Amino acid sequence: MIMSSYEDKPVLTVEEAAKYLSLCRNGAYLAVQRGEIPHIHIGKRILVPRAALERMLAEAGQVNKPGA
Repeated sequence: MIMSSYEDKPVLTVEEAAKYLSLCRNGAYLAVQRGEIPHIHIGKRILVPRAALERMLAEAGQVNKPGA
């Protein structure tokens, strides 16, 4: 779950997502550019939907089994 200070926010800035993921600011922006961090553009702002980030992290621990 996202840190408690972010629980009431439906979207995070890239900087907030970087802190949560223990990434540097530039690393987070590069990950956004590569499509590794889910994001949306609203005007010139780049925002990270909290639900999508939590889903991405939850799915990262799952292993796909052949034939499943």
